[in-house]
Amino acid sequence: MTITRRNLMKTTGAAGMAVIGATVLPKAARANEFTLRLHQFLPAQANIPAQVLDPWADAIEEQSGGRITVERYPSMQLGGTPPDLIDQAIDGIADVVWTVAGYTPGRFPRTEVFELPFMMTSAGPTSRAYWTMAERHMMDADFAAFKPIAVWVHGPGLIHSADPIRTPADLNGVKLRAPTRVTNAMFSNLGATTVGMPVPAIPEALSRGVVDATVIPWEVVGILRVQELVENHTIFPNASLYTTSFIFAMNQASYDSLPADLQAVIDANSGADTSEWAGRTMQEFDEPSRMAAEDRGNNIIELTEDEVNLWREAAQPTIDNWVAEMDAAGMDGTGLLAEARALIAEYSA
Repeated sequence: MTITRRNLMKTTGAAGMAVIGATVLPKAARANEFTLRLHQFLPAQANIPAQVLDPWADAIEEQSGGRITVERYPSMQLGGTPPDLIDQAIDGIADVVWTVAGYTPGRFPRTEVFELPFMMTSAGPTSRAYWTMAERHMMDADFAAFKPIAVWVHGPGLIHSADPIRTPADLNGVKLRAPTRVTNAMFSNLGATTVGMPVPAIPEALSRGVVDATVIPWEVVGILRVQELVENHTIFPNASLYTTSFIFAMNQASYDSLPADLQAVIDANSGADTSEWAGRTMQEFDEPSRMAAEDRGNNIIELTEDEVNLWREAAQPTIDNWVAEMDAAGMDGTGLLAEARALIAEYSA
């Protein structure tokens, strides 16, 4: 039996075959009983599709004994724009999607705690903390309309700019692309003119002067060739100015339509281990892009500890405002912030 578009099809991936070992089901006489479609916004050769989503999908196919086929649709090939992805998973246009939580501002408010300035340490432990927080606070609230497979964050966020940026004051008048509601608020507070747009739009925006700077992790710089469009890269040693929250989600009806043994395959490749593996893998690909920028002779601006502290102080109102906003909405921003920090510290130890 093949899952139809309405019943939803799924695109699964093995969240790190080295991380999660699921029992491989014996080959069934009826191959390709279920076809699952995975939709996401990056080109197929980008690191996340090639190093996370494809291995995840390959493992699902193998561990299902060939009964699940995962069709992979990069670069929004099923239509729509990146902000549409989460609704495509909910509505059944796709069976599995990978997306940025902040592409639909305000829709997943609790995920924003991980995007606050200087929250994350490294992507692996922070992603495990994100999953733990999701289990405790988000499954019946932010994520109630779909089945979460994994959640993660990227490595330390940094600034890529036409002109050098060393202090918060250097942002005054800079047109800067930021990925989410929290990061837009932070850079606006710091004096930049923020412009929200999905990742694929960055190269054209830089080349046409729509923006003067962008914030993305090193990992995605290479596939977008940002190092050829700007000459300056501001990094925060031993700190992360920001990160971005991702959601890897499955249509609930699609999951429910699977027999129990195939649901078990999906479950074995979901959760905390999958989330940590995905975040860690994403950060591991930061270094090649940094080396490409250095090889071009670009200006790598490494801030001193005192300079980083200036940014911490300047960014603190963004944290305070978010906490107050969440508290006022009855979502205990104070508690979420404290809990997230404690979990990150615990998993980073």
